[in-house]
Amino acid sequence: MDKHRKNNRYSRIYSQLTELLEKCELPRARMATVSAVLHHKMDYFFWTGFYLLTDGDLIVANYQGPVACMVLACNQGVCWTGINRNETIIVPDVHQFPGHIGCDSRSKSEIVIPLRDSVGTIIGVMDIDSKELNSFDEVDAEWLEKIVGLIYAG
Repeated sequence: MDKHRKNNRYSRIYSQLTELLEKCELPRARMATVSAVLHHKMDYFFWTGFYLLTDGDLIVANYQGPVACMVLACNQGVCWTGINRNETIIVPDVHQFPGHIGCDSRSKSEIVIPLRDSVGTIIGVMDIDSKELNSFDEVDAEWLEKIVGLIYAG
């Protein structure tokens, strides 16, 4: 999808999610809604969901797509890299990423966005996989950071 079309789609999704998320302040409900909307509106999203830090482990939470790894090995893979670097990580080819954790062999590219609570502490990540190489770019990063920011927006 070209950048202009992608920007327009994200803009519509952001507006839709802003309206939907006003109906409930519970973060888990918001995560479920964000995962569902993105997964069904972005045709290149293969797995769309959240991993949350729980007692030092990164545990799967709300998601859409095939069965996921339930616990991600500490300090390995793309999700932990996003947490440890405190930044969005775009991986054009997951098979070239050192320490990649392959939950589904069909995943080819990935983006991870840190999830912060209402005081700015990282409590997990949003993780999105695609079955195509090079699916994610700065447009995805910009909009997904805004969308993830809605989870704990008051």
